[in-house]
Amino acid sequence: MQKKELFPVTGLGCAACAARVNKVLNSCDGVEEANVNYASATALVTYDTDKCTPEALRKAVEDAGYGLITDVEDEEEAAEAERLRQYRALRRKTAGALAGAVPVFVLSMFFMDLRWGQWVTAVLSTVVVFVFGRRFFINTVRQLRHGAVNMDTLVASSTGVAWLFSSFNLLFPEFWLSRGIEPHLYFEAASVIIAFILIGRLLEARARQKTTGAIRALMGLQPKTVTVLAEDGSEKEVPIQWARPGDTIIVRPGERVAVDGTVLSGESYVDESMLSGEPVPVLKQAESKVFAGTINQKGAFRFRADKTGSDTMLSQIIRMVQDAQGSKAPVQNMVDKVASVFVPVIISIAVLVFAAWWIFAPEDGFIHGLLALITVLIIACPCALGLATPTAIIVGVGKGARNGILIKDAASLEVARKVDTVVVDKTGTLTEGHPEVAGQCWASGAESLRPVLASLEALSGHPLAEAVVKAMALPGAPSVEISSFENIPGKGVRGINCGITYFAGNIGLLRANGIEPSAELLFRAEEWQREARTVIWFADGSRALAAVAITDRIKPTSVEAVAKLSRMGIRTVMLTGDNEASAAAVARQTGITEFRAGVMPQDKALYVKKLQDAGHKVAMAGDGINDSAALAKADLSIAMGGGSDIAIDTSMITILSSDLMKIPEAVRLSQLTVRTIRQNLFWAFIYNIIAVPIAAGILYPVNGFLLNPMIGGAAMALSSVSVVTNSLRLRGRKL
Repeated sequence: MQKKELFPVTGLGCAACAARVNKVLNSCDGVEEANVNYASATALVTYDTDKCTPEALRKAVEDAGYGLITDVEDEEEAAEAERLRQYRALRRKTAGALAGAVPVFVLSMFFMDLRWGQWVTAVLSTVVVFVFGRRFFINTVRQLRHGAVNMDTLVASSTGVAWLFSSFNLLFPEFWLSRGIEPHLYFEAASVIIAFILIGRLLEARARQKTTGAIRALMGLQPKTVTVLAEDGSEKEVPIQWARPGDTIIVRPGERVAVDGTVLSGESYVDESMLSGEPVPVLKQAESKVFAGTINQKGAFRFRADKTGSDTMLSQIIRMVQDAQGSKAPVQNMVDKVASVFVPVIISIAVLVFAAWWIFAPEDGFIHGLLALITVLIIACPCALGLATPTAIIVGVGKGARNGILIKDAASLEVARKVDTVVVDKTGTLTEGHPEVAGQCWASGAESLRPVLASLEALSGHPLAEAVVKAMALPGAPSVEISSFENIPGKGVRGINCGITYFAGNIGLLRANGIEPSAELLFRAEEWQREARTVIWFADGSRALAAVAITDRIKPTSVEAVAKLSRMGIRTVMLTGDNEASAAAVARQTGITEFRAGVMPQDKALYVKKLQDAGHKVAMAGDGINDSAALAKADLSIAMGGGSDIAIDTSMITILSSDLMKIPEAVRLSQLTVRTIRQNLFWAFIYNIIAVPIAAGILYPVNGFLLNPMIGGAAMALSSVSVVTNSLRLRGRKL
């Protein structure tokens, strides 16, 4: 059986570490796909439970020199706890390194001519490098045992060389003096570099914590306890884990709804903005659905628990956001390849630079070459590359979740920005999806068959059928038995009662069975269609018995959404199974210039393909089972909230509120996120392309400039912070 699971990863020092763990996991037997996210320090693994276990994954990662947390119930909570522990430890080390590096720097600048000053800097530098910076050396040794290198290798190599060279010069100055060379000490460089890098990692860790704020906010929506009505009528407050489907749960004013369910009694308004992004509270009364994490207003009500634990909508949303944040954008594959070879390449460049200085500048070549080697090792930064894509995706996906837009994965974000055509269904997408009967016209003597029509439509799953059932059902009247029921996709339904075959559906269903409505019924139907109303026909095997007008109000935001898409250069096409007249009226009212009426479910997918063959990037938005084929065919599939599970499962983006305005917002979010990724990658690449040659001393022959290793350490630290900070700017951008 295939399973997808999120595991916290420990010991990641840089993007090269994430790339190595990713390679290790993907090489495990039974693993279909593994994505290691350096920004969130997690691994999203899809594996076959018959061939692989979490323990096997953990052992493989540990053998590579890292850690994988697998023995916890709540992976995200464990990951957050691990991140907090590491952050606190990093904060202590940074404070200690600063406390030691500042006096070393001051002594080196003002008291290095004094012999005691040199010894004090040596002692303090030793403490900073090998106590507060020991993690760099421990990780380097651990990685070398496994034949690997990472960012810690660069830090340990550069600061270690600086400390060793300075210690040699302090202990044996005659070696250089006898050769006419002044023995310089670089204890301050080693100390300040360690301090700068720790400061950079601390700032980076704080910024990365902000990127995962959406998940923490969603997790904080679920209360820890729930008030359950016991069998004896008493109220008991129990842990949320004890709630079970079927329990009667009491919600008081101001409380959060704990699980998904159906209201049994009481009435109140509930704030669902944290799930749907809609600020207006929703009225809840008997038979209304309520969802975990939403906030009850002033009223009180009781509801039956339908879904608890990991089955609630909130839990599903959290999983979707986690999966999306853990997924990889297509460009990340290229970045991973660069990160995996980055450190070995930088070490090779540093050694070559040192050799070149020593060979081509015999007088000061050794000293300058050594400084250049240290600076090259310290200034190169694979972390900025590794953080460029995942931080932008984490922030982008989180921003979408806060606005009621659930994005399936990073590839969906990449696709959304390229969309130039949006295909929408009418019912439930452009309209409110709550149809009601607005008029009836019956043939002479046929109105007594209302219970037959109600019973026939009660077996149909179409939204329009519910309106018919509600209007036709007579109070206290028994339901009529229907046999040989058949649902005819795109046309209607058929069933038998008392040996007579009855039809309910569109005009095409009647005519396909040789039934032509009377002139009176046709006249009334045409009038209704001109008013943008849908007509449901009811007939037996020989004649049309009734025409029923269904109205479904257009959503207030549909007109604005179509106009906004148009301003973005995206055209909107409406496909509907409704008749031509009703479709034309809805298109006219919403500003849609292109539509197709009487479209069968399979024809929707064919029309999407036709658009794609013409070179268009197509997004399909729908909320019903009849949209699932077209959703699967589209370049970008969008399920409108409240739709079927099939539509949501098929979709790349789910809009929780059924608000069409969320579609241009999703496209805008995609554009902003991809733009941020490109900005981050440009900065990360250009930084390394410019910084490494300058650190190597390329400007020295021109103007005598040789970069100080301490400046290199500060630049490296700031490069990662700048990438994460740029990603965080997404949170404040308007969609």
